[in-house]
Amino acid sequence: MSGLASLHRQAPANPALPTEAVILGRTQETEDIFTLQLRLTDPDQQWRLGIQPGQFNMLYRFGVGEIPISFKALGQDDQGQPVLEHTIRAVGRVSRSLAALKPGERIGLRGPFGQGWPLHQAENMDLCVVTGGLGCAPAVSIIEHAFANRPLYGHIHIIQGVKHSADLLWRSRYEYWAQQPETTVMMAADVAAPGWPWYSGRVTELIKRLPLKPAQTLVCCCGPEPMMQASAEQLIRQQVPADAIWLSMERNMQCATGHCGHCQFGADFICRDGPVMPYPRLRDRLGLEGV
Repeated sequence: MSGLASLHRQAPANPALPTEAVILGRTQETEDIFTLQLRLTDPDQQWRLGIQPGQFNMLYRFGVGEIPISFKALGQDDQGQPVLEHTIRAVGRVSRSLAALKPGERIGLRGPFGQGWPLHQAENMDLCVVTGGLGCAPAVSIIEHAFANRPLYGHIHIIQGVKHSADLLWRSRYEYWAQQPETTVMMAADVAAPGWPWYSGRVTELIKRLPLKPAQTLVCCCGPEPMMQASAEQLIRQQVPADAIWLSMERNMQCATGHCGHCQFGADFICRDGPVMPYPRLRDRLGLEGV
């Protein structure tokens, strides 16, 4: 082994350095939302598969740029090898470029970055997952983790809200979760098409119906900031302690290491200090213009 190769293999894991991933599969979820299944091509980079629910990767389209994408799930390919799954909405230059890729093509990847959900803190407690819109994507990793380690958690409450009933992703997955013991699944659509079997209205109205045990509940919330703030305040009115409520924040993250300043939110950098943060730390800043 050459000296350079030896140094390469002995180098400590550094999530800020890029690696390569090949697209194994692509699923079109809705008109503008798709999921990529990625396999790392370098066997020395498998430590990146230790990504935790709530963390994110930077996905790089060669010659175009990179964007932060929350971790959805850790799946398996046909040979049982681990595969990273990321769900993306095609809304900008980089995400639209990623949407045009096909299986077999390659992208760059940096990560994992950020602070994940406090799932160890939730052990021996009930877990309440409240999501809105595409916020359901990073929440899938929480829910799958909880079911994979079911004896560690009490009752699991899963609440998802969408603007229109047609926006609901993974309907069969929610139906499967609803069939599990000690699990409550509630869905809401602001605008419901005929045949929508769940609630028509805001997700905060569903929270009022939850059979919560406030003192032994930990909440994970992800989605649009107004929805998260309204949900957190409603939960507090239902006696859930504020410090038991955690939000996943979203900002324009470009370096992912807290250096560029694009994702600064008050005294915090969302890429480094978040994206998952306790509600009391954010409560006075949410909704303030220019913060």
